[in-house]
Amino acid sequence: MTAFLLLSFGILLIIGTPVAIALGGASLLYIIVEDASPHLVVIHRMVSGVDSFPLLSIPFFIMAGSLMNSAGITARIFDFAVALVGWLKGGLGHVNIVGSVIFAGMSGTAVADAGGLGNIEIKAMRDHGYSTDFAVGITGASSTIGPIIPPSLPMVIYGVMANCSIGQLFAAGLLPGLLMAVTLMAMVAWYAHVRGFHRDATFAWARLAYTFKRAFLPLMTPVLLIGGMTTGLFTPTEAAIAATAYALVLGLFVYRTLTLRGLVRVSMETAETTAIILFIVAGASIFGYIITTTRVTDHVAELVLSITTQPWAVLLLVNVFLLIVGCFMETIAAITILVPVLLPLMTQIGVDPVHFGLIMVLNLMIGLLTPPVGMVLYILARVANISFERATKACLPFLIPLLVTLAIVTYWPAFVLFLPHYFYG
Repeated sequence: MTAFLLLSFGILLIIGTPVAIALGGASLLYIIVEDASPHLVVIHRMVSGVDSFPLLSIPFFIMAGSLMNSAGITARIFDFAVALVGWLKGGLGHVNIVGSVIFAGMSGTAVADAGGLGNIEIKAMRDHGYSTDFAVGITGASSTIGPIIPPSLPMVIYGVMANCSIGQLFAAGLLPGLLMAVTLMAMVAWYAHVRGFHRDATFAWARLAYTFKRAFLPLMTPVLLIGGMTTGLFTPTEAAIAATAYALVLGLFVYRTLTLRGLVRVSMETAETTAIILFIVAGASIFGYIITTTRVTDHVAELVLSITTQPWAVLLLVNVFLLIVGCFMETIAAITILVPVLLPLMTQIGVDPVHFGLIMVLNLMIGLLTPPVGMVLYILARVANISFERATKACLPFLIPLLVTLAIVTYWPAFVLFLPHYFYG
């Protein structure tokens, strides 16, 4: 019957059924055939799955990122990044990465980075003579930093599914996110040396001060969020509300670049995206309940541990599995489905749930750059007006620094857990 459940889910996905309906539909079919529970348990579990206080942060983090894009704040961030690192060889490549690091502290999603800041970055790099492929590749790779550096939408979903502290997950993502930036900048420096890239700006203290002044208020967003959470001023959920309120103040009253029509459009997009995410979470809740009650998690653990009991080897197998899943499944759906299955195995071999959260999210972020379901690839193809296949090929070389970062995050848990232990004891 467990095989029937998984087979039903697989068939529904193959025929093009939305993930949320496939999860709920397969679960309902299992309950009807097995007659294991009253049919109303499906609705009950789905409602219980989304009845969670941390999930309230989802619409606010989504809206904050959209408001930053709509209010033209991303252009100020880009100008500051140019003044800061544009004087390096391959300058706009470094600017691309630094801009993503800054924007990561505001939006928490790779899609917002690729669609908003990426639009500015690709155009600027083309205008300065960089190849389209290099511009698309570095833009795609740098956008994956967004969900690693706090705040992070996937971390919120993982925290809810794993019953794990979202504050600790946010703290754990800061150093790995900066490491991703360092490895990507090293890759850009190598490209600059091999291809003879020029400097795109001259360093000037006056220009740095001017652009910093223009970008000062947006730059305070990560300080506001991270500072508020670490000092206990507000919870991660309340931080999302604070970010949205701050973005509204900047767009409507400070810069006055956000119109009423733009606000309505952002609100509707936020409602639509939130509904999709919560529908997936609801469907995954009943699916996860059935998987747990049928002891699938125990069988998965037994299967993996029958192959090897070495923690490093188990982590390697899980990483490979997650990378493959990332090629075919959307991030939120993958987290909601796989956390109930893989987390017991990780706990059994002594992996901290917070550490595993970073491993899982980083794997799935890399999946955003791999076909056939790489969402960032579709966005970059549209922004750069190139084919999906060309966007995929452009991003492939930049998987190397991301995989190096993944290896360090996986096998150096102290690096990931240093800040959570420091701030939360």
